[in-house]
Amino acid sequence: AALMTLTRKRGAATYAQTLQNIPEIQVTTLENGLRVASEESSQPTCTVGLWIEAGSRYEDTKTNGAGFFMEHMAFKGTKKRPGSAFEKEVESLGAHLNGYTSREQTAFYIKALSKDMPKVVELLSDLVQNCALEDSQIEKERGVILQELKEMDSNLTDVTFDYLHATAYQGTALAHTVEGTTENIKRLTRADLASYIDTHFKAPRMVLAAAGGISHRELVDAAKQHFTGAPFTYKGDSVPALARCRFTGSEIRARDDALPLAHIALAVEGPGWADPDNVVLNVANAIIGRYDRTFGGGKNQSSRLAALAVEHNLCHSFEPFNTSYSDTGLFGFHFVSDPLTIDDMMFCAQREWMRLCTSTTESEVTRAKNYLRNAMVAQLDGNTRVCENIGSHLLHYGRCIPLEEWDARISAVDARMVRDVCSKYIYDKCPAIAAVGPIEQLLDYNRIRSAMYWIRL
Repeated sequence: AALMTLTRKRGAATYAQTLQNIPEIQVTTLENGLRVASEESSQPTCTVGLWIEAGSRYEDTKTNGAGFFMEHMAFKGTKKRPGSAFEKEVESLGAHLNGYTSREQTAFYIKALSKDMPKVVELLSDLVQNCALEDSQIEKERGVILQELKEMDSNLTDVTFDYLHATAYQGTALAHTVEGTTENIKRLTRADLASYIDTHFKAPRMVLAAAGGISHRELVDAAKQHFTGAPFTYKGDSVPALARCRFTGSEIRARDDALPLAHIALAVEGPGWADPDNVVLNVANAIIGRYDRTFGGGKNQSSRLAALAVEHNLCHSFEPFNTSYSDTGLFGFHFVSDPLTIDDMMFCAQREWMRLCTSTTESEVTRAKNYLRNAMVAQLDGNTRVCENIGSHLLHYGRCIPLEEWDARISAVDARMVRDVCSKYIYDKCPAIAAVGPIEQLLDYNRIRSAMYWIRL
């Protein structure tokens, strides 16, 4: 018994030391507003990237898809490196170039040897301020994107979440898809893309982040050399204000009985990125758990909903989500089921929500907090994950929140907090619903709404 106690104490100390020994993230703001942030380590590689406050939420109905189109064009040559010369120069370094566009962010990052960091910074600067936007390349990428849109239509999970945004934030910018519409992609011009870059790719809206075997001082010096030109000059009146996107309890149903499985997503309005309630809601989602038929464990899984799904064959998979934006969010669950088990699965999932609001136990919260700690520490694996955390945190929170602080926030959550916060966001709220496939058995919206509370005598 004494040996077991000693082992447990040693493990706890190791976890605490791990959080305390994480290198400090250094942040420097240049005169033009560009934030330069890095986490130094002894690794021989580094990841350097640009995180930009731009995405489909900053587009209107006519320009929706411009950011996604621009992401494609960014890799197709610059004025200094026309055609495929840009990609060839990245490959000559043995580096890996990637990027993505979301509703509120655009990112470009390169993973390379640490000694090549100054060159990587110069390449990223060239990418965002000197994009060639050649007409021939635009037409070529237009065809590529249109083909991608067709392929995306076959991913029913993505289609369901796009519908969920469309109904939850109808009439606002968050209802737009990231990729844009087929009609927009067909008609976007070089001038539209150039206007998008000129409007959004400004220094105060950017974070240059790096992680790995680099020096923060050298990173700042490289940024001062390559990110101080005229294209990064900020024009206050040229940046559109971020309009409030109000949540609406409503639904979209796309019935297609030819499909084998139904995809259902249900969500209520969640908090924005900086709201402390997010930590509690993440604990709540960890209590609900996730499930896929490929998982082991059967009826012995710790998640009650997963155990029910196995015992009664309710679904093929389910997963809760907490998607946050600047001032709002979507908190909910998504499941894939056979047509004849939709009603049972929805009943059990909503009952689990009501249980979170009324009778969450301390043992469940303890398990969920350990799960979150494990997921948090997993973020330490690899420079790219760390770099993305740095860039995203500065855009979302205005600062980099250390893991030690996240751990303290998780530790402070108890069962009462989970019940109170879940009641605040879930109990007796009007949900947004998106359903795709053979969904005849999905009950009327009012019936689903009536399951968002319990009548207690």
